[in-house]
Amino acid sequence: MNKKLIAAIATTALALTVSSGAVASADSGKGKDKLSSLLSGLVSKGTITQSQADAIVKAQTDAKALAEANRPTQAEMQAHRSAEIAVITSTLGITEATLTSRVKAGESLATIAGAKKDALITALVAFENNAIDARVTAGKLTAAQATQMKANTTAHVTEEVNEVRGFGKKGLSHGGKGPKGGPAAGGLVNPGVGTTSTAKYSSGITMRA
Repeated sequence: MNKKLIAAIATTALALTVSSGAVASADSGKGKDKLSSLLSGLVSKGTITQSQADAIVKAQTDAKALAEANRPTQAEMQAHRSAEIAVITSTLGITEATLTSRVKAGESLATIAGAKKDALITALVAFENNAIDARVTAGKLTAAQATQMKANTTAHVTEEVNEVRGFGKKGLSHGGKGPKGGPAAGGLVNPGVGTTSTAKYSSGITMRA
């Protein structure tokens, strides 16, 4: 029996489960049907046993349930947004009204920050990494997920600071969806996705939840 193959199948199934597209697919039953079909074929070929196939399906189901349970709520996203805006305004020494007005006018955070751009990026990276740590403490993320997310924080923050944003009905925004496909809470950051849509409470400034 090829244990490496079995492990690879299980890992792929779990990875697909926690991706935003696969969660939606799994909700409709299509994702699970595809996996079951794949596993059925492997069982027929004698590559894996039925009990192993059942274990993989159960692991996928359990991972999806955990992902749904750990998905940030609208209230959590709104709180994250408010905290992040406070970091931005305090670092730049401006009011939220000024920030909102300038973003609405089409300015990027880099333009608004001017000479304080590097300080803003440093502050936001620290904010995002602290948010990740808080999710680990709360049992919403594993240490491995946190490490992966933190590896990308600086690049994501820098990219978003340099990007010109739009202005949504709920405030500063970059488009995107909120929990369970609802509208994003607005703001410069919405926790949600990252390396995975459910695990990534934040991994740099993002509006994709």
